[in-house]
This record gives sequence, structure tokens and C-alpha cells, in this order.
Amino acid sequence: MRRALDPHEALELATRIKGWGMALGFQQVGITETGLQRAEQRLLDWLDAGHHGEMDYMARHGRRRARPAELVPGTLRIVSVRMDYHPEPREDPATLSDPARAFVSRYALGRDYHKLIRRRLQRFADRITETIGPFGYRAFVDSAPVMEKPLAEQAGLGWIGKHTNLINPRAGSWFFLGELFTDLPLPLDTPLRSHCGHCSACLEVCPTAAIIAPYRLDARRCISYLTIEHPGPIPLALRPALGNRIYGCDDCQQVCPWNRFARATAETDFLPRQGLDRATLITLIGWDEPTFLERTSGSAIRRIGHGRWLRNLAVALGNAAPSPAALTALTRWRDHPDPMVREHIDWALARQREHSARDG
Repeated sequence: MRRALDPHEALELATRIKGWGMALGFQQVGITETGLQRAEQRLLDWLDAGHHGEMDYMARHGRRRARPAELVPGTLRIVSVRMDYHPEPREDPATLSDPARAFVSRYALGRDYHKLIRRRLQRFADRITETIGPFGYRAFVDSAPVMEKPLAEQAGLGWIGKHTNLINPRAGSWFFLGELFTDLPLPLDTPLRSHCGHCSACLEVCPTAAIIAPYRLDARRCISYLTIEHPGPIPLALRPALGNRIYGCDDCQQVCPWNRFARATAETDFLPRQGLDRATLITLIGWDEPTFLERTSGSAIRRIGHGRWLRNLAVALGNAAPSPAALTALTRWRDHPDPMVREHIDWALARQREHSARDG
């Protein structure tokens, strides 16, 4: 059994742990306790309102999601980390302003972050073990029923903004989060107070008005949910608002004034792959399923499958300027075996013809 640490030793260990995390490529490391009472009540209210849509997994574990010590018995502290992912210092608006191009959320342009950060967390845990011997831990990266943003907020990594993303005053919000649940009695870090003030830029810019109130998101209207998590047809009334966004949406982050402090990622795995930062809609809808699986290997995009990929691209082409090339690209998929894909293709073809008739 490992002997108990006195307060001085615990503080020294926490300082060393943070240094090891930074050396491994995390931009910040913070420590918090397991209590999430306020976040738990907000979660329950959100679920009761049905704002999670068809993300049944959000409700499946109930209160356990907000109780880390029940998820991993013996947990005393959570070591929370963040890692920058933005591929460039400032967002280039050219993609969103060109309806012929496809917009992919910045986090998904490179390799899937889950494996990279999980491996980094394992190396982090190994480094701690080398110094203090075996200890109880479990690593999480956007996995299992873990409330990563409230934990990171309590650990002093930032505050949850009105768009429900975590904001750091020196790094904006373009970063991933990860956690080590541990049985180490480490000293706690101090949470930051919110600095959103009277700003409402994220609420005003949301294309589908998914941020229904400060700090409250209705996922059923959110483009990220609709293009990634939602398994069925995208609601007709919301399709025009998607524009050319085919995987996720970054609008609320792009307008956040704190992102003027964001830094470009140092991780080459997070840099754009397969030309996804400049691809056209017609090029991407031309990928058959084998091509889709090959081009999205190692990418977070792969998990939505080829059917949803075509669904999203059909909506984007339905919103694009009319062209013979778009009609040809869409017509190729009219006999797709998935009725959801066929319905979106037919909708897009009808929109292309309506635009053409109107403009002609």
C-alpha cells in the first residue's frame, strides 16, 4: 500500500504532474475533485427538456455521468488536460462563403483525436507511475459517461461559455479535453470565473438558433448534432440553414472574441488531411463507399458512415448554386439502397431545379 502524502508532498507531486503533462504536449493541466452537483442538475434539466435529441446514451447512465467516483470506484481526483487543435491562428472564412466548397469542422480535418490523446494520457500515467509507483487511474477522451467540460471548468482550464464550449482566456476554445481519473489525494486547482459578460455573439450567429438561451443548447437544432449524431432525416425546415456545412459547425467559436488568443496546433496529426479544408461538394459526393472508407481512415468523420455522408452532402448541394455538374453528381445516387439517402438526394435535385428556374 502506498503511504499517505502530507500536504507539502501532495503539492509537490501536483506541480510535477503538471510539468510532465506539459512536456507530453498538453497545453494545460488542472486538478479537480469528483463533486459535480451543479452540473448534474443542469444535465438532468437538459435531459428532461429533450434537448439531447436522439443521443440516448446521454440519458442512459443518468446521474452516474455526473458522479466520477461511481463510474470509477476509488477516484479522488480528476487530472484534466487540454490540447490545442486549430490548424491555423485565424479562421479563413473562404470556405463558408463559397457555397461550392464543403465545410468540415476544424476539429475533424486531421486524424481522430481520440486515439492520439488517449495514447498521450497513457504515457502521462506511465510517467507518474515511474516516480510514485503503481496508482489507480483510468483515462478518458470524450468517452464513457464523463462530463468533461464541467470537470475541466472546475480544474481551472477555463469557463463554460454561453455556447456551452469551454473558453480559456489565453487560448480561446479550439482545444480537445481529456481526463485521468486517479486515486491520488492531490490539491485542487481554483476554477476561473466567467468572462462572457454581456457578449451574445454566439447566440446571434448560430444558423439554426440552437443556442436557445445563454448556456443552453438544444441539440435537436444544432448543425453539429444534425450532421454527426443524428441518424435520421435532417428536418426540412433546418436544411437551408446548414449551407455548405457537411460535418459539424464552428460558427459560435469563430465569432467568439476570446478566440483571437487561439494558437495554431503544434500537433501535425491535427493538420488537414485529404484536402478536406478546400474540397468541393461535388468532389466529396463523388466518393463511393470504398473511397469514403479509405479517405476517412483514421478520421473522426468515418464513424458517421457513407450514408450520412451522402445525406449531408446532398443537403449542401441543395443549398448550392444550380449547375449541371451538381445535378449530375446528385443523380448518381438516386437509386441508393438507403431510403434516407434517396429522400435527401431528391430534395437536393428539386432545390437545384427551383434555383435554376428562379435564376433563369
